Amino acid sequence: MKSTSNAYLAGSLLVAMPGIGDPRFERAVILLCEHDQAHAMGLTVNRPVDGLTIADLLTRLGVEAGPEAPDALVLMGGPVEPERGFVLHTGDQGAGPGSVQVGGDILLTASREILQSLVGTERRPRRAAMAVGYAGWDAGQLEREIRENVWLTCDADEDLLFDDDHEHKWSRALAKIGVSPENLSAQPGRA
Repeated sequence: MKSTSNAYLAGSLLVAMPGIGDPRFERAVILLCEHDQAHAMGLTVNRPVDGLTIADLLTRLGVEAGPEAPDALVLMGGPVEPERGFVLHTGDQGAGPGSVQVGGDILLTASREILQSLVGTERRPRRAAMAVGYAGWDAGQLEREIRENVWLTCDADEDLLFDDDHEHKWSRALAKIGVSPENLSAQPGRA
């Protein structure tokens, strides 16, 4: 999945630099779902909620999960509105109500219809992840953090977004841009 061609980074991954100074984002990999001059919004894709599966959450939400429900863990998308849920999914079944195209073939949806599709056998997305909460930035805040070397950016791909190897996503994202974690300093600086 390629990032957008303009200066905005929707569809790209943010990769936290060591020593970010906020434990909520230490070694975080965040898919930027929206980014424009007014704000940025993204979902952390490598922080599972311990012990909470998608099937469990669907049952709590009154969606009959059944045997077809994914057993993947729910992700902690970020610290903002942790009671709000999102489904990140491939667009192979088309965009439904409330879907936003993030980039390439990836959609973000926050509707009851997408929850039903996760447990059904028909019109089910090929790949999906569920997250609660999100990460958000005000106008200019993300751009400033990138200039200050708080975040690196790289192109997203389906494996980084959807596989369950959460422990290694950070180092795998760094490897996509040719960076070894051992060579990163926790001290910010300028060349």
